[in-house]
Amino acid sequence: MIGKTANNSRVTFARRGACMKRSPVQLILGIGLLVLFANAGHAQWVQTNGPYGGDINALAFSGAGIFAGTEGSGVFLSTNNGASWSAANNGLTAGYVSCLMVSGDTMYAGTGGGVFVSTNNAASWTAVNSGLTSFNVMALAKSGGAIFAGTGGGVFVSTNNGTSWSAADSGLSSLNVMALAGNGSAIFAGTWGGGVFLSTNNGGRWTAVDSGLTSLNVMALAVNGSNIFAGTSGGGVFLSVNNGTSWTAANNGLTSRNVQCFAVNGSAIFAGTNGNSPVFLSTDNGSSWTAVDSGITIDNVLSLAVKGSDIFAGTFYGGGVFHSANNGTSWTAVSNGITNSRILSIATDDSDVYAGTWGGGILFSADKGTSWAAVNAGIPAYKTDLYAGVNCLIAGSGKVFAAIGGWGILLSTDKGLSWTSESISSGSVYCFAAKGDTLLAGAYRGGVFFSASNGTSWTAANNGLTDSDVVSLAVSGGNIFAGTSSGGIFRSVNNGTSWTAVDSGLTSLTINALTAVGGTVFAGTSSGIFLSADNGARWTASDSGLTHTYVTSFAVSGSRIFAGTTGGGVFLSANNGVSWIAADSGLPNASYTYLAAGDSTLYAGIYGSGVWRRPLTEMTTAINQSAERAASQQLRIKIHSLSRGSAAAIIEFSLSHSDRVTVSIYNLAGREIASLVNDFLGSGPHSIRWNTRNIAAGCYTVRMKVGSDGFIKSIPILH
Repeated sequence: MIGKTANNSRVTFARRGACMKRSPVQLILGIGLLVLFANAGHAQWVQTNGPYGGDINALAFSGAGIFAGTEGSGVFLSTNNGASWSAANNGLTAGYVSCLMVSGDTMYAGTGGGVFVSTNNAASWTAVNSGLTSFNVMALAKSGGAIFAGTGGGVFVSTNNGTSWSAADSGLSSLNVMALAGNGSAIFAGTWGGGVFLSTNNGGRWTAVDSGLTSLNVMALAVNGSNIFAGTSGGGVFLSVNNGTSWTAANNGLTSRNVQCFAVNGSAIFAGTNGNSPVFLSTDNGSSWTAVDSGITIDNVLSLAVKGSDIFAGTFYGGGVFHSANNGTSWTAVSNGITNSRILSIATDDSDVYAGTWGGGILFSADKGTSWAAVNAGIPAYKTDLYAGVNCLIAGSGKVFAAIGGWGILLSTDKGLSWTSESISSGSVYCFAAKGDTLLAGAYRGGVFFSASNGTSWTAANNGLTDSDVVSLAVSGGNIFAGTSSGGIFRSVNNGTSWTAVDSGLTSLTINALTAVGGTVFAGTSSGIFLSADNGARWTASDSGLTHTYVTSFAVSGSRIFAGTTGGGVFLSANNGVSWIAADSGLPNASYTYLAAGDSTLYAGIYGSGVWRRPLTEMTTAINQSAERAASQQLRIKIHSLSRGSAAAIIEFSLSHSDRVTVSIYNLAGREIASLVNDFLGSGPHSIRWNTRNIAAGCYTVRMKVGSDGFIKSIPILH
């Protein structure tokens, strides 16, 4: 019998919840419904030692170190040629780093949140975004005394080391600037869809220089003396020897025509590609290329950096960094310390932990994440396609099941040392659940499958299931619940022989996660959490205290329920969903969080930040501290409108002590439509008036925060 489940989904839809209409509105929240954003003192989540790797978008040498810019965890530094890495993110508030540039003692990082600068070898970073109106910075370059930033909204130039920026895109027919390169007083911009542009007046005016360029999707640029190289998507390498006036294809020996990066070292030019041979070397100015990739196990290189005989390659698909000390003749993986893996699923079997990644397969830890080992050797080769991710895992009683991309289901009974596989008739499996000795699998575009034979054979059971995109499953007594990507929840009372829709009360039909505790079923949706105590006949919102409402996963330990969210970490309920408290101290702001509870530890798999852990005993402390804070605050809030036709809603509350207070109104799409208060208020009663005269009738959300405490509540507006 499988004892634990892990439901995971990455299907994204946006739909905000609704609420019941009633008038006049009068909602009073006392201690029982007070939402607290308390954390357990100084206790917090700790990042495990991996899994190491992830996507490496940028590499750069500076001083005695090599720096790596990652997809979700910022910048890492190695001072020992990649033998080990450490995070260098003090002040770097954006985790997605697209490019790095070094100018003297100054380093610049282009990120998804603009440009950051460091003048102390990345010991600290400072945002320098004044004047920058497009913050997705994909390229940086220096020409003369100016610094250029290529973004998704054109080129920006700074003449004061990034203190301020101004737009410099006159003449650009494409504002999607993927690459920049300076050559004396000339600056070149490579764009997606527009080819190459040249400016000789510090970006004041750009001119298209693409004669002979048969691919206008330019991903990389490099200058070597009087030679300019352009790496393109689909067209390979192009060379210009006359400052871009004309280009000639330079692809002799280049078997991959998707060229994503360059590195120049004297007469040696390295090209990183997306293909069977990910790195090529030319020593004759591009006249010929030779594959130099022995030891690189990932066929997609995003970044390169070279210094002397040392060259580093940053890869895609979670492959991390590779190092060559002999000009590319051979390579070794060197990602120790780079905690940037994309975790898609996580499962526990007592003290054993399994992590499923995108591109890196399955990893196993028997010591709570102190060490991790890849357990992919026994997986059939065609199932380790690097484009595939480990969508879900379920483990228990010495067995672990895994679903990889669209390749079906794998089973291991020896902790991943060997695997057997079985395919299903259709769809990609996104979730598992167990009902006694029967295993259930939910498939996107495939519905629900049952196996009573340890996964050696599977049978579809979809009668009545009108949405076949099943992304979450749960079992409660004799009932099986299936959550779909856009069709709500279905229930079967006869082991899948037939299904019935049970979505009354749900205001979001995107069901990312399901779990059952006692006789209560919980649904994690794109708009919060709902619960049903009557086997799905009716669902009610369970979002008191839930400040981030896109729920991706659940984990259960005894009577404690944990919810993983997008962008907001982890929340905990110890009262069957009546209220939730934040339990995310120390966790990064993540795109997706997946949870699993072990024998004494809660694990969080973070998409782009590896695996984190926290003792379950600390969660009890968090609950106790929340009760103490509730008793001290005694916050009572009343929201009311004077009559059905009233053009105002009144929010009244009383503070036991002075504190910072924010009150905002959100519509059903999750967009803030009014900010009523953002100020430091004194103790005592307060009243806020919201003018609803020009507000459409419907349901809205009031979000209030007092210091670190707050609440969210729906309010209907009737005209």
